[in-house]
Amino acid sequence: MALLASATAPLAAQRYWRGNLYPYVYYSTIDGFWGAVHYGRYSPVGAVERPEDNLASLSFDGGASTQGSYVILADARAPAWWEGWRVGLRVTAARANRLGYYGIGNDAAYSRDSLTAAGGGPYFYRVSRTHVAARATLQRRVAGPLRVLAGATLERTDFRPLPGPSVFRRDLAAGIVDPSTVPFTDKVVRAGVVLDTRDNELDPRTGLFAEALFASGTGYTRTTGHARVHVHPLQRVVLAGRLAVEGMGGNPPLAAQQEMEASERPFVAVGGYRSLRGYHDGRFTGRGKLLGGVEARYVILGIPAAAELKIVELKVVAFFDAGRVFGPGEAVRLTTRGLHRSGGGQLALRFLRSSLLVVGYGRGSEGGQLVFGTTWSY
Repeated sequence: MALLASATAPLAAQRYWRGNLYPYVYYSTIDGFWGAVHYGRYSPVGAVERPEDNLASLSFDGGASTQGSYVILADARAPAWWEGWRVGLRVTAARANRLGYYGIGNDAAYSRDSLTAAGGGPYFYRVSRTHVAARATLQRRVAGPLRVLAGATLERTDFRPLPGPSVFRRDLAAGIVDPSTVPFTDKVVRAGVVLDTRDNELDPRTGLFAEALFASGTGYTRTTGHARVHVHPLQRVVLAGRLAVEGMGGNPPLAAQQEMEASERPFVAVGGYRSLRGYHDGRFTGRGKLLGGVEARYVILGIPAAAELKIVELKVVAFFDAGRVFGPGEAVRLTTRGLHRSGGGQLALRFLRSSLLVVGYGRGSEGGQLVFGTTWSY
């Protein structure tokens, strides 16, 4: 017993907490200037080398944009507090006041003339979406890098037409968007398996992350497969790639079709930073989704220069994204037909082992978008 106590004492001693508080400002092509504040408490992993960025964390974020969008977020995570278990709880209240809505289907049309006063106005392809959600996730390691997952979400989503004519207002009146699902309360349970061999979760250099998920929501089901791979062929170079596909059954409402499921958290797809950079958030909406991409990350500055694990790294990134949606009656499949493509560049700053900032620009066939993120796109 004395030997066991002496062995566990150093582990317990490592479990201390640190805090941070800071404001930040950034610019988005879609929402204009954002002002935000972050407060966090986290328990570092200490001297032990492991892929998680911390043992556990609790964070609160709040921000608002000059275009009327806002987000209030409370996030509790414990990726390594209990050996073999991962726990996450997230509560969100947010409004995307300039979310894209161009219609349903991969061929939903876009015309610059529609943005003029004569053609429809500046909000012709926009809608305001407000949602409040609570999401819980539990994962258990079963063998090596393989985990099983279970989770649940309770979410209420509402849409509001912006002033003037719009595609959303037209589709709502025509019944293409079911009026009974605006607003929509969704109760979701999900399960899946996750294979994770990444050397570092925040900023991986090598490894595979693959997930297969099944979710049952209010009146619909969702099946998702997503794989991301990272290789480190040269000292300063990391190559990353992704392939993701999702299909939905039943009668999914617009709120569900606009997002793609993931074990970490869902994201807007197709269009936007996490799915198709260079296109407006929510550019393409459909029951099925297909995403692919590759990017090259090159370290141009590392501090300290002689250390294997840098405290600060500045990287330049080149990326190529592709994606499409599948509308009602279309079979979800792997294909190169109908893909929308974009490319661009980014600068990424990683400091310590728990913070990453990414800024850049992506361009597709309809123009370009500035991008900003606090994680990698994938």
